[in-house]
Amino acid sequence: MIRRIFNYRKVPYAEIRAFSVHLLTASGSFLAFLGVVAAAESRFVDMFWWLGLALFVDGIDGPIARKVRVREVLPNWSGDTLDNIIDYVTYVLLPAFALYKSGMIGEPWSFVAAGLIVISSAIYYADTGMKTDEYFFSGFPVVWNMVIFTLFVIQASETTAFIVVIVSVILTFLPINFLHPVRVKRLRPVNLAILMIWCVLSGYSLLLHFASPDWLVYGVVASGIYLYFIGAILQLFPSLGRNA
Repeated sequence: MIRRIFNYRKVPYAEIRAFSVHLLTASGSFLAFLGVVAAAESRFVDMFWWLGLALFVDGIDGPIARKVRVREVLPNWSGDTLDNIIDYVTYVLLPAFALYKSGMIGEPWSFVAAGLIVISSAIYYADTGMKTDEYFFSGFPVVWNMVIFTLFVIQASETTAFIVVIVSVILTFLPINFLHPVRVKRLRPVNLAILMIWCVLSGYSLLLHFASPDWLVYGVVASGIYLYFIGAILQLFPSLGRNA
């Protein structure tokens, strides 16, 4: 197996280092498995901790892969394909299962909403034009882990949760830009700062087992709304955030 991975040659350090990045990405599948176990037992706080760790791995593996030139060193192993597989499980399938398992939207609508999420997201991942030249996502980028988490934080009503799901599903197929906070250069320092704020506040909400005070709820929602809409704002104002 090892010989096949590295094309029957003596394995140089660069290839070992590059393949280690693939292993880092693949570790997200095990984190997702731990999340499935937690969600199946209705331990949603634990599930979101595992998803948070998976989000962290997803945030660092891309920059590391570009740093060590994984695509050049191991051209026969597609990091993009691996990343999409892990992302679908952690960003889509597991959050949809949590939505269904929690019964947040009631019966049978939690089941319907989860079905809409997994089907629309599968189609989205098949779109080869999902990213623009500036690395924005074209259409809602199926970050259901963040959306469903926010619904848990605000303890959304059935109506609110269903509207958020339907709107996001529709936006999946519209040519509206959504932010990739790491790769989009425009307003990158601000975007990363807001993402960090969202992560810190979300972690605190998990520590409180979603018994969040109002200020914490408002903080999670406000930072989440910024991340949700800033891509469309930058699309409407092409000069915003560009260096003179």
